[in-house]
Amino acid sequence: MLRKTENNSNANQDADSLLNQITALGELLKEHNGQDVSVLDLRGISNWTDFFVIATVSSKIHMDGVERYIKDYCHENKIELFGSSRKNTDDEWRLIDLGFAVIHLMNNRARQFYELERLWRPVTGA
Repeated sequence: MLRKTENNSNANQDADSLLNQITALGELLKEHNGQDVSVLDLRGISNWTDFFVIATVSSKIHMDGVERYIKDYCHENKIELFGSSRKNTDDEWRLIDLGFAVIHLMNNRARQFYELERLWRPVTGA
């Protein structure tokens, strides 16, 4: 699992590793037909995760398949998954918590309704 460190050289190395993992996860979603893939950088906004990775999926079956590919990728790359291992039956929105990132797999209806990109955009000066 990737962790933040106090040492600057380690912090730069960890930041590069983190960005490489986020890029790879975004590409994985695109490779498996995730639509409108977005990465939100929440560093400095959130104290519980660094990134949201959001993708629209076309069906529950598509969601299940993409989730399986993400979990396989995490296993191969020794990335810890947080949360329950029980079968998720939600067919609109699925969260995969990696600690440093939360992956959101959403159907089109949920994506349009919740508008996470708008909700989590950085706050600018008044």
